[in-house]
Amino acid sequence: MPHGFEIAPSGRAKCRACGRAIAKGELRFGERLPNPYAEGEMTLWFHPECGALARPETFREALPSLTEPLPDRERLEGIAALGVEHRRLPRVCGAERSPSGRAKCRACREPIPKDAWRIKLQYFQDARFEPAGAIHAHCAAEYLGTADVVDRARHFTELTEADSAELRLALASPPAE
Repeated sequence: MPHGFEIAPSGRAKCRACGRAIAKGELRFGERLPNPYAEGEMTLWFHPECGALARPETFREALPSLTEPLPDRERLEGIAALGVEHRRLPRVCGAERSPSGRAKCRACREPIPKDAWRIKLQYFQDARFEPAGAIHAHCAAEYLGTADVVDRARHFTELTEADSAELRLALASPPAE
């Protein structure tokens, strides 16, 4: 069975990208993968927007088979296209202020100062998402290929409007000397 979309028959499945439940009757995106623990295949379920953000290649592969109406289809296609164009962009899984000064940026290898904005990253391997560190906000354009990450970060992290505005400034600012 290829990747595809379906209406959730129950509310038991959780989205693999955001961890929130997929409600009964809600459209969901399923990515089919070989089962690493047994023979056969398994399906990883995602909210459509989470699938476009975190698994853009397979999301785009599944779109032609979609028979149900997909709200915001053009916007989701654009999100997935951007993720395919910038191969590191789907690694973004949120943004936060650094809780300590111990973490190092995956892009420039310099420490991320306490309370500085950082972009959280994750890798998808062995059919699950694994934390992969963080980068300075000002390193996003070089590392990810684009600094357009605020909406993506807001999707996976609870950010207020004020936080989003601060993050936009941090993304546009040069590195502190």
